[in-house]
Amino acid sequence: MIQDESPKSSFSNIPAKPIVVGLAGLRRRLVGMLYELVLLVGILAVGFLLPWMLLFSQLGLKNPPAWMGWLELLHVLALLGAYFVYSWHRLGQTLAMRTWRLRVVAANGNKLSWGRAFLRYVLAWPSVLCFGVGILWAFFDLDNLFLHDRLAGTRVVVLPKGAAAGNITVAT
Repeated sequence: MIQDESPKSSFSNIPAKPIVVGLAGLRRRLVGMLYELVLLVGILAVGFLLPWMLLFSQLGLKNPPAWMGWLELLHVLALLGAYFVYSWHRLGQTLAMRTWRLRVVAANGNKLSWGRAFLRYVLAWPSVLCFGVGILWAFFDLDNLFLHDRLAGTRVVVLPKGAAAGNITVAT
């Protein structure tokens, strides 16, 4: 159960009942990932492309040295890492996950620690980039989890309509 921000019932100071949620379906998670890609274009345009364009124009670089390519890659990984890790730790959701009422939680239903959110981020890269093997894993996994979720000890759940941040119990 998520222990922070438990909503109070309107009649007393007693915390409201936990919200029982189930694991999100494979189709909903895949559509959420596609929508996330659309939103990442904007994040990368503002957080990556714009700063590099300004830097290159101020330095007058037309043919940057080869080592700058590594610096650019590091910048992309750090920018995306900050977005995903912060969103998963703080809210349990990215912007796209909010739209699809998805939330990532630890296997026991608690919110993700910084370490678990970072581990999920790091494991998601090979899961997606190695020909999507970590995504295809969901077809063979008993709980339909992606490989990075299985390894990181995380679950993606679907929230009921109108559910606010609060206590969550994952139905097993």
